[in-house]
Amino acid sequence: MGKAIDNSSHTNYSKVLYHGGNVIQEAARLGINPNNILDASASIVPFQQPQEIIDCLLQTINGIELRSYPDAHHSKLRESIAKWHNVSPSMILPGNGAAELITWAAREASTYGFSTLPSPGFSDYRRALKCWNSSYQELSLPLTWRSDFPEPFPLQSNLNVIWITNPHNPTGQLWSRSSLEKLLKKQTLVICDEAFLPLVPNGEKESLIPLVPYHKNLIVIRSMTKLFAIAGLRLGYVISNSERLEEWQRLRDPWPLNAMAIAIGSMIMNNDVIIKNQINKIATWILEDGHWLHINLQTLKGIKAYPSSVNFQLIQSKNSLINLRERLAQKGILVRDCRSFKGLGESWLRISLQTKDDNKRIIKEMKHILN
Repeated sequence: MGKAIDNSSHTNYSKVLYHGGNVIQEAARLGINPNNILDASASIVPFQQPQEIIDCLLQTINGIELRSYPDAHHSKLRESIAKWHNVSPSMILPGNGAAELITWAAREASTYGFSTLPSPGFSDYRRALKCWNSSYQELSLPLTWRSDFPEPFPLQSNLNVIWITNPHNPTGQLWSRSSLEKLLKKQTLVICDEAFLPLVPNGEKESLIPLVPYHKNLIVIRSMTKLFAIAGLRLGYVISNSERLEEWQRLRDPWPLNAMAIAIGSMIMNNDVIIKNQINKIATWILEDGHWLHINLQTLKGIKAYPSSVNFQLIQSKNSLINLRERLAQKGILVRDCRSFKGLGESWLRISLQTKDDNKRIIKEMKHILN
């Protein structure tokens, strides 16, 4: 989190913001009510959760679940996730958000040797590997790409482990299943973070989950945060080899998920209608409003906007964009500082797709500042 700054110098950051969604901290720094902040720094859908989630939450609060320890084996939740993905429940392990599971994947990676991290990439992979004193090498991704997704994965690694984010964060590139499948024949371990994949229109076609039963060297991580806007519940899951997940279960905290997360996750994954309706709603939003945002970002003075398959877009300038980021913050609009993405820097920003009206507000303020 950035240090409090003198408002007379909007670009005087002493510390990079390493994650989006720092609404409370930024509101305090800026002297703005958190409810008045438009957060386009975290890539969470901007819509109200389905009513079924609210009803389930209230039912759980009023039931016996809060008085009892949660099911440490998450049996009901594992079965519902397994049914949706058509795999064995023993190949599912729910977690306290994707972040907890990334930490355990890093422990697994540490037992196989060196990791390859495509760069730029999500900084949490580095954090997780450092937890286990695991060595890694960053391999630069090309910073130009086409808009006709999916594309072939562009890197080759000679190390034991490779970490993939599909769609990629922060670039928004979508890589084809067929190109990623080739890595399974070359790498000792492939870790694929598909946290954003359910948001991509027709994205499930590129998921590696159908390959898990046939490849013991594959770990796929999913998050329910992004699709249903429930970041506060901390709910994700991993799909991998049964023996591997049994070991993770033995070693980790006894109760990593609370009763509310378990209840809501089980309810969602048991209801095909809720999932399909949400996926269709998000796909339409990304296709229509994502296209609008991309076209309008391209019209801004001194800005290059990059195509994206998902609900965030990168922009670049020949000059530093830190002042633009801070002036937007002063207007109550947060966008993602990209200095924590190794390989980018202060001339890059990531903007998360919002509602139509909020997208128009972002473009209006950016145009005013840049002009």
